[in-house]
Amino acid sequence: MAYINDYAYYANSGTAPTDANWGSYQYVSLADIVNNFMLMYQGNHELINNIERYQILFHAKRGVQELNYDAMKEIKILQLDITQQLRFVLPQDYVNWVRISQFRNGGLHPLSENIQTNWSSAYLQDNNSNILFDQNGNVLRPQDSEVDLARILGSNRSIYLNQGSPYNGAEGYCCDGNWYFDYAIGSRFGLNTETANSNPTFTIDKQSGVINFSNISGAASIVLEYVSDGMENGVDTEVQVNKLFEEYIYAYIRYSILNGRLGIQEYIVNRARKDKSSLLRNAKIRLSNIHPGRLLMNLRGQNKIIK
Repeated sequence: MAYINDYAYYANSGTAPTDANWGSYQYVSLADIVNNFMLMYQGNHELINNIERYQILFHAKRGVQELNYDAMKEIKILQLDITQQLRFVLPQDYVNWVRISQFRNGGLHPLSENIQTNWSSAYLQDNNSNILFDQNGNVLRPQDSEVDLARILGSNRSIYLNQGSPYNGAEGYCCDGNWYFDYAIGSRFGLNTETANSNPTFTIDKQSGVINFSNISGAASIVLEYVSDGMENGVDTEVQVNKLFEEYIYAYIRYSILNGRLGIQEYIVNRARKDKSSLLRNAKIRLSNIHPGRLLMNLRGQNKIIK
């Protein structure tokens, strides 16, 4: 980002939104990365010459995507109320999830991923179990499969210790919607700790682009923490990279171009690859933010008595 004065930074020069430039100095834009590479890393006296701008732009975007997948750890957070179908529609820039929680009673309750299948597609069939087709030869599908209906209606049994668990019908005590038994659940022989969770569960249907929930009340508020590819919905002017990774992006572009060209000696390609890897490692160390104060907070627990 170009240098700006304090008034432009704090108040956006009096225009709305006033917070548009807050925290912007720690980032460098994609346009500046491409321009700087064209000016400083390609030319008649450089390893890279006769390169088009669109090629540099392509490799720069790929470098930003790889950073978001691996190192930058810039997590996006989205809160939505789920639909009556107990589904949460994935955001359009979703790549992978970090944590999914239910916002309830002023706090976040982390949810577990269901190892069972709680959604399915289905075909319409006649009484002889033959698949039905329309006049164009396409198979007919119901709105919801039996598996989906069982999940939405809450009639399917659950291996988790929640309302769908078979232990809910056992003799015990119900408190705040959860069942407690005479025998401690945590010490029951053969308990699968992976399923010892009283919160609702979820399964991600990547093909349909939704998160399916089970044993959860309608209109529940879900908080999704996820990783994006950093492309900002395809708007190049909004793509930014932390300045700690700026030099790595230049190295990534240089290596990608040299690796794809004919007639380049192998030692030059290997040198560019090692340069790229070392800069990524250095950037990760810088971004780790290892502060003495944080280490001190962890070391204070070393004298804690473990019974």
